[in-house]
Amino acid sequence: MEGKAPKALLKAQKLANLLDTAVKLPFIPIRIGLDSIVGLIPGAGDALMLFVSLRIVWLGKSLGMPKALIAQMVKNSAIDFGLGFIPFVGDIVDIFYKANQKNVRIMERWWLSENKHEVDKVTQKALSEWSAE
Repeated sequence: MEGKAPKALLKAQKLANLLDTAVKLPFIPIRIGLDSIVGLIPGAGDALMLFVSLRIVWLGKSLGMPKALIAQMVKNSAIDFGLGFIPFVGDIVDIFYKANQKNVRIMERWWLSENKHEVDKVTQKALSEWSAE
């Protein structure tokens, strides 16, 4: 492992950024992603984004995350999907409710807790090398 995040987590991070924060809106400090844009298409857009969002959940499951955390991730995705069915208001709320980012944070916290010893070891080695320079 050598203190590096697994490929599944890195893929989930990239996907969440694409879905939730890929585009900075001009003149206002808000970032949106494909989820907010594609979600504007009634019904089909939200369904497509749910499918893509569940890819992040699947990546978490592939890492061996506990069922309770996977259930929380599914819940976040379902809330995001449900918000899309509220005309106009749902689209506005969707900009701020970043389910994919929330799900990746759950994955990151879990992975770090499971690999704390290894991450600490790599960090100590890097600090030792840095202070020796």
